[in-house]
Amino acid sequence: MYQLETAMKNIQKILFFLLVMSIAAAKTSAQVSVGISVRIGPPELPVYVQPPCPVDGYLWQPGYWAYDDGDGYYWVPGVWLAPPDPGVYWTPPYWGYDGGVYLFHTGYWGPHVGFYGGIDYGYGYTGYGFVGGQWSGNRFRYNTAVMRVNRTVVRNTYIDRTVIRNTTVNNRRSFNGPGGVTARPRPQDEVAMRERHIQPTRQQISHQQAASRDRNQHVAVNHGRPVAAAMNKVDGRPFDPRGRVATRSSLGRAGASRSTATPVGRPANTQRPANNSPARQTRERTERPQQGGQQTRSPQPQRMQQREQRQPREQAPQRAQQRQQPQPQQEARPQQQRQEPRPQQQQRPQPQQQQRPQPQQQPHNNPGRPAEPHERHR
Repeated sequence: MYQLETAMKNIQKILFFLLVMSIAAAKTSAQVSVGISVRIGPPELPVYVQPPCPVDGYLWQPGYWAYDDGDGYYWVPGVWLAPPDPGVYWTPPYWGYDGGVYLFHTGYWGPHVGFYGGIDYGYGYTGYGFVGGQWSGNRFRYNTAVMRVNRTVVRNTYIDRTVIRNTTVNNRRSFNGPGGVTARPRPQDEVAMRERHIQPTRQQISHQQAASRDRNQHVAVNHGRPVAAAMNKVDGRPFDPRGRVATRSSLGRAGASRSTATPVGRPANTQRPANNSPARQTRERTERPQQGGQQTRSPQPQRMQQREQRQPREQAPQRAQQRQQPQPQQEARPQQQRQEPRPQQQQRPQPQQQQRPQPQQQPHNNPGRPAEPHERHR
């Protein structure tokens, strides 16, 4: 009997322990999963310039330090991205010190911003809540007092400067706990922690994975000063802490343009648009009669050689034509010389006209004079 009572008490203790663990696990999963524990805390948050919002409706995800078992901490750039549903806000991840280790609390989407360790990420995330904007129906309105937007694209804006804190931040610590930020959840934060949450989207996961593959984002290389501090969108343009394009980064467009700049054999492909230009087409048209209708796509040195080889061939028929051309010219010159003896034509029959009828007119004018010979005898 005593053994039975002891067994029942043990069973009750076990059930009570499992109930407590399930409640704690439910709270943890309601906020977000905690899966990484590190014995060394993350570096301080870098100071960087936020790029303007490129698309109306995008929300800002502040940059944070993530961890890789092989390479340690690396910086995930802040980025503008599309929310999974209208009306939801992003709660950033944070590191919290507990039990001698640093635990990573991943971020999540929800109807309200929950607790993110009291970390001052900036640009609306001051440590508690979010003051960078609010939803108005299915459209998001941006508070340009703390957020940067492209006004040619984004026009749902307002200005509320009362949310700006006029306090001096002495540190940029990126974790909650001893030696970091000492903050506790507020009642509204606890309510938000128990609401329905949406896990990070595929774009957010791919964005973090891309940052882990860039060595310039790792602390072991950048010593807490990442090359790409922010991006205008996922797979977009990376920017350094000063807001300039991060040319040394392999993220987004910078990595794509750099990877396609120097492959072997690619310069010939880059010249193809120039070959299809109007100037090129006109030059090919002028060269086709000389080439006998042959089209060549050889490089310029080969074309120069072909032109040099064609010159003697083209000169040979030209010389032959020059030899044949004088023959009709020589035939034409004698004709012009034959037509020159015009003086002979001018001496037509002038002397003949003077001698015409003088001897013949005398006998016809005096036909009846027969005594002329007698007179001569006298």
